[in-house]
Amino acid sequence: VFKVLNVAEKNDAAKRISDILSGHQYQVRNGLSRFNKIYEFNYYMLGQNCSISFTSLSGHLLNYDFTGIYRKWYSCHPLSLFDVAVEKNVTENMVDIKRTLEREVRNSQALVIWTDCDREGENIGFEIINICRNIKSNIPVYRARFSEITDRSIKSACNNLQQPDQRVSDAVDVRQELDLRIGAAFTRFQTLRLQKVFPNTLADKLISYGSCQFPTLGFVVERYKAREQFQPEDFWKIEVVHTITQNEADGPITSTFSWKRNRLFNELACQVLYANCETPVVATVTNVSSRPRSRWRPLAMDTVELEKLASRKLRINAKETMKIAESLYTQGYISYPRTETNSFPKDFNLERLVQEQTSHPDWGGFASRLLGLNGGPQPRNGHKSDQAHPPIHPTKAAPHLTGNNARIYELITRHFLACCHRDAKGQETSVEIEVGGESFSVQGLMIIERNYLEVYHYDRWNGKIIAVYEIGDQFEPTDVRMTSGRTTAPLLTEADLISLMDKHGIGTDATHAEHIETIKQRMYVGLTNDQRFLPGELGMGLVEGYDLMGYAMSRPELRAELEADLRRICDGTANKNDVLQRHISTYRSVFQEAIQKADKLDEALSAYFGDATRVEGSNLLNPSGASPPVRPCPRCGKDMILKKKRDGGFMLSCTGYPNCRNALFLPSSVLDITVDSSVCPNCQPSPVHQVNVKLNPRSIPAYFSSDQIICIGGCDDDVTNVLVLGSRGARPGTAAPRGGTREKRKMPTPAHPHPHSNENTPMCNCSEMAVVLTVRREGPNTGRQFYKCSKQSGGCDFFLWADDRQSPRQPATPPTSFSNHSTENTNPKKPCVIIFRPQQNAGSGDRMCKCNIQAVQRTVQKDGPNKGRVFYTCDKPRAEQCGFFEWEDAVPGSLVFGRHNTTPSYRLAQPSQYNTQQPNQPRPAGRSRKAPTCGLCREVGHTRRSCPNR
Repeated sequence: VFKVLNVAEKNDAAKRISDILSGHQYQVRNGLSRFNKIYEFNYYMLGQNCSISFTSLSGHLLNYDFTGIYRKWYSCHPLSLFDVAVEKNVTENMVDIKRTLEREVRNSQALVIWTDCDREGENIGFEIINICRNIKSNIPVYRARFSEITDRSIKSACNNLQQPDQRVSDAVDVRQELDLRIGAAFTRFQTLRLQKVFPNTLADKLISYGSCQFPTLGFVVERYKAREQFQPEDFWKIEVVHTITQNEADGPITSTFSWKRNRLFNELACQVLYANCETPVVATVTNVSSRPRSRWRPLAMDTVELEKLASRKLRINAKETMKIAESLYTQGYISYPRTETNSFPKDFNLERLVQEQTSHPDWGGFASRLLGLNGGPQPRNGHKSDQAHPPIHPTKAAPHLTGNNARIYELITRHFLACCHRDAKGQETSVEIEVGGESFSVQGLMIIERNYLEVYHYDRWNGKIIAVYEIGDQFEPTDVRMTSGRTTAPLLTEADLISLMDKHGIGTDATHAEHIETIKQRMYVGLTNDQRFLPGELGMGLVEGYDLMGYAMSRPELRAELEADLRRICDGTANKNDVLQRHISTYRSVFQEAIQKADKLDEALSAYFGDATRVEGSNLLNPSGASPPVRPCPRCGKDMILKKKRDGGFMLSCTGYPNCRNALFLPSSVLDITVDSSVCPNCQPSPVHQVNVKLNPRSIPAYFSSDQIICIGGCDDDVTNVLVLGSRGARPGTAAPRGGTREKRKMPTPAHPHPHSNENTPMCNCSEMAVVLTVRREGPNTGRQFYKCSKQSGGCDFFLWADDRQSPRQPATPPTSFSNHSTENTNPKKPCVIIFRPQQNAGSGDRMCKCNIQAVQRTVQKDGPNKGRVFYTCDKPRAEQCGFFEWEDAVPGSLVFGRHNTTPSYRLAQPSQYNTQQPNQPRPAGRSRKAPTCGLCREVGHTRRSCPNR
């Protein structure tokens, strides 16, 4: 049996579609998520009888987030968030749904996506596709496209399966990544700074930023400021009232004539003209005209119109409206509610939809009359179409709905029926009179055909009866009066705000309600008693602060440009990566200037929260002192950054911690180090940034400047040797580094001095002159001289072979190298030495020992934890061996403490033991004590009993 896995966006949709396709004959079983069932039935699909499994999600499975430590607020400077790596991860509450998909797809031969047919739905569809193809890479994928969950629409979609649109999904990926980077950077900047600047009022507040959220706030602030700057003015006007009974059956008719001047803002001038109208009080009819008038029926409904009408007519806010509309759609009562289309296609079957409403007790009669009109339903269409969904319309009768669900359904249905009927028609009569040299007029309206008004009681168009007048008639007015008033500038309603967002391209029809709700929750705006928006103090201060910086962050232009680019990605006229990088660059520049002008933000907010506390800005936004990325981690590929240790030293740490514990500890001779913008052209994997380093002058040769721009990727031998040597003396045979420096170094090449001469004796890590000793112990190094700290007690662990120091351009090799190194098992009292050394190829046949001959392969025979483990060692007789040792399974080419990496990199050496290699033996889980050290060979990782060199 051909098995097909079908996935909808929500459980209700999966259940409803399964009910339609199975003819109410489906079986139900539980998925791994108790909220998302699996519906099973047989159906003819893809040209054959299929066994159908239908399950669902609960919205987006994956969300963009920063990698590793960058998720923490204090992990880095917010500016870094524009460049650091991001990844899509399964949200915690979606893990069971993901596991269900993985389980079900294993036994399926095809996958059909039934998510909502908009941008977000397409992106969710690709999340499903990627998860399923990780399990079964070659599974065919199809996309069902539908606008309503009805028998007709669902079965049509099933018979016309298409391919998912990667471009639409790409647009959502760009929007999500930009929202994360921009929102996180500005939110951390605002919150970290303003909590310190205004500790009494903002210490516990999250001060968020969003590139849609702020322009929405800006509209509210702009209207409020216009209202505050608006100067109300008193005005006066004159009215003429005439009451007459012309027909006993009609009774008295009152006509109120309006002044042609409308109003005057000078009371005295109005009084003078009013006096002229009082004497003599005779009115003469100067003109009578009549013309037909029409009241247009509403356009087909899109999402913005639904939100505005629900807010104005029903007093239901946009968020609640869309929540109800989603529910009605899932139950099959209305079409898809998130659409920008306000025009029905010419071949759309309107008669069938109107017929569904003929049995309704309130508007069934109107629907029947509509079907009987000559030409039938003829909708008034607009000019917008998203090429995905028709306008919002009812799909079937819903006689049993209650509460706001019933009110929203009624609004949609009455709007649809009104749109399909005819315009209202009337006859308007206009009469003009003259009194005391001033002109007045009145309009009367006789409604001839109410048409759509019969069902659409949200519109008001009432007839206005006036008396019958002829040109030349004269009459004595019943009253001539002067009235007064005052100009006003009202605040924004929700419907007004949605109109502005739609006009300026802020968000989409699907997200307007969400952005409005966000600024309300953040207390940036509030609502007056009559439900108009009023900005809060924090909202006002933020907008004014950014305005003072010279950047109109609250203006819609930046976000509108992004929305336009997203549409171009969907159309295939713009490239995803080009759009992403362009907007990251734009907002990064804005952010950099915002940091430089942050005092403007303090200044603006101090008007509302009192005097600003002066703060030191150097570490305010980056208290941990973390740097921008230096290089990709050789182990996991995530960024490695410079961090300051508790003892004041520096380390290079992987941002994938704790999953990746790669770390490199820099020597104590490094007094300060920062990341430079330049990238090393030699080191891989790129980019490997160079660093600005300040070295202790007492720990480097005299010819080596203490301030350098260097590469710590391992390509610069001179830098490598100097950092390892830790000496004041000159080093023979050195050359200019490839990593670049602040100044060219002219390095002398002195004759080889005696290794023990005071002028070239190296300095230990205590900045004291080292002493030279000779190995007396029996073994391969017997008689070999080395340097160590001269202090008898309390000294450092400095170590250097004397002959290594005399060999030109050879990096010094400390006695051992740490493996499995992490920040948790480092002894800060043992300063580390950096050794940059490209590793040999991992092939078994080309491992070379220190004698530069091919190493020999051995196998541990002795009982113990390493029995059977293969290692390489020097092929010479034991007395002549160089001491080379390497486990076969310790993969070369990586950081010694990082496993399984083949890229040439660098080692971290710790002068504390006596062998030159150490097995890459992981520490047993759950134990924190140090690994055992062999009493024979001093190798860490085994004991004397299991020593392979025995």
